[in-house]
Amino acid sequence: VDNFGLGLLLRSKQIKRMISSYVGENAEFERQYLSGELEVELTPQGTLAERIRAGGAGVPAFYTSTGYGTLVQEGGSPIKYNKDGSVALASKPREVREFNGQHFILEEAITGDFALVKAWKADRAGNVIFRKSARNFNLPMCKAAGTTVVE
Repeated sequence: VDNFGLGLLLRSKQIKRMISSYVGENAEFERQYLSGELEVELTPQGTLAERIRAGGAGVPAFYTSTGYGTLVQEGGSPIKYNKDGSVALASKPREVREFNGQHFILEEAITGDFALVKAWKADRAGNVIFRKSARNFNLPMCKAAGTTVVE
């Protein structure tokens, strides 16, 4: 959304790179991505969740069958464009392994310097209670980040 959440951070150019499963309908996001101002790595929703969880657990990488046989596995998906519209940075191909006759690709964990999360309740000791949709990625992001800021 243009005037809410990440839309506000995009407008003030506080985001350099996004790793997302869905980016929504944000005109500023589209403009920055297509003009080469913003790097975007698209990843399947479940893989994104597991990459974050793995980062918080200290697991550097894991194998998943999701994405095998697609552009995720093959690489070449545009992450960043040049000003002229050519691809400046493309996704790398993933390592493939076979286990019990099924193919898997290697995905690396995600960690962050900061996690900005919204909670229902929190105390001074750092205990946080999430409600409703705030229970989605907030807890795993808290674990995967070096510093967490709770609203």
